[in-house]
This record gives sequence, C-alpha cells and structure tokens, in this order.
Amino acid sequence: MSKMTLTLALALALAAPVALAQPEHNQKMDTSLLQRKGLAYRFSQLDMDSADGQRHYRLWVGQPNRPAPASGYPVLWMLDGNAALGALDSQQLGKLAAGQAPLLVAVGYQTDQRIERTARTYDYTPALPGRTEQHDPLTGEPSGGVEAFLDLLTGPMRNKVAGVAPIDLRRQTLWGHSYGGLAVLHTLFTRPGAFSDYAAASPSLWWHDGAIVQEAQGLEQRLGNNPARLLLMRGSEEPASPRAQLKGDVEKPARELTADLAKVKGLQVRFERFEGLDHGQMLGASLRTVLKQLAR
Repeated sequence: MSKMTLTLALALALAAPVALAQPEHNQKMDTSLLQRKGLAYRFSQLDMDSADGQRHYRLWVGQPNRPAPASGYPVLWMLDGNAALGALDSQQLGKLAAGQAPLLVAVGYQTDQRIERTARTYDYTPALPGRTEQHDPLTGEPSGGVEAFLDLLTGPMRNKVAGVAPIDLRRQTLWGHSYGGLAVLHTLFTRPGAFSDYAAASPSLWWHDGAIVQEAQGLEQRLGNNPARLLLMRGSEEPASPRAQLKGDVEKPARELTADLAKVKGLQVRFERFEGLDHGQMLGASLRTVLKQLAR
C-alpha cells in the first residue's frame, strides 16, 4: 500500500473549518416512515446496551412483506441508524421489496436525536497503538471503541436480528457515512469476513493523519478465500478534511486508496464520485445508491 499520510497531513493543515463536516447539534430524527401505512416493509425495534453499559443502542429492523428465501434474507446494516431511518422513503422500500428484498437494519441509539455524537465518536473510531487514553481530534470526545462495537454488531446484535427473521450470512452489507464510513473501512481491513459487501460513504480518511489507511496492510492475507466487495463514495464538494478549504485535489486520498485496494486479490473495489454534493448531502445520496443496487 502507498502511504497517504503526507497528503492527509497537508489537508489537515488548511485552516478554515467547514460547517457541514460535523453533525448538526440537536437535530431531531425523522420517524415519519414508521407511522406510514401500506409500506412494503414492516418495522420492529430492538434495544440493547454496550458491554460496559455506557452506550444504549436501538435497532430498527425492516422486514419485507414477503416470505424469506430458503437461504434467509440478505441484510443491509446501516450505521448512524437514527439518520439512516429518516433517509428511507416508501418508494425505495417498494422497489427493494420487488427486488432482492433485503432485511434492513438501522443500527442507531436510544435517542430522539438524528446523530448521537458522543456514542458514535467512540463506536466508529479505531484505537491508536500506544494510547492509554484517546480523544477525538474533531469532537474532543473519547474515541477508539470500534472493536468493542464490532464485537457487539457481529455477535449479539446479529443474533437478535436473526431471531426476528432468518438471515443469509453470505449476503451481508455494511454501510456507513463519515465516521461510519471510517468504521466500514476498519471492519473490511481487520475483519473482512464479517460482511460480504462494504459501502463506505465519505469515510474520514483524514482521521489522525490517515491512520485508517495503514490498517489495510496485510488485507490480502486476511481475506484468504473469502472475497469481498467495497464501494467507496465521495461528493465533489467535500473538502479533504473538516478543517480544510475546498480547494486543490481533494479527491486524491480517496483515489489513491481505491487504486491501492484494487491490487488486493479477492477484493472488488469501485469508486463513485457524486457531482455537486457536499459532506452532509452524501449521507442520503450514498444510501440511496446502495438501496438501488439491492433493488436489482
């Protein structure tokens, strides 16, 4: 893998902050979909806590109104579930139900907020080597808890969802945006067999000077005989980092990462650029793209 640390460090050095790079505070989640009748999907709710009892999760499980295949439903796991749920609409659900009809799992938190900043900062960021205490460079919140979160996601959460409806472990997609996209890449790089498909939207490649990129070392060996697919997405109006201005070749880190990963045997990689979209707009746009693929 080529090192992109210098590129990312230069991007971080640019001073002007970008408002859309951080989640809006006190924005309520949109639950209107859950009140609609006649949907092609029916939703149920599961609650559980983190192993240390500090974070409280809520999973909204959408099951199509049609029988499960003999092998079980394919599953789309959506991080930042409170926001992802609000990005769904009835027309999308109808197309999904007519296509592959995956089970939808919005992995969120027990809050009425669209984004739970403190919990997601901890859950979606990797631990840095040699750090006994770790705080996020953007939010100042405690970070580095992604391994504990993934243990929960691929263990107890997956088991609870399988208790609601049969699932096909060979067809599991993980989608995430921003820090969620960072978590998606970390999962692929460290646990490539946990999901079959990975969709990283606007992943925070800048985080700690590109620490996530170094995790891809040895990915081919970890993949073994379990091929995976990655869709990397980015808006053309996104700066290279939250504290950078929108100027220069802001897409270079994403393109370099795509090119490096394309060399990994057993991994199919695709990069998609969304013309005219900024960081905030990419959440809904990227999710719609993944849903369209699953509707085929």
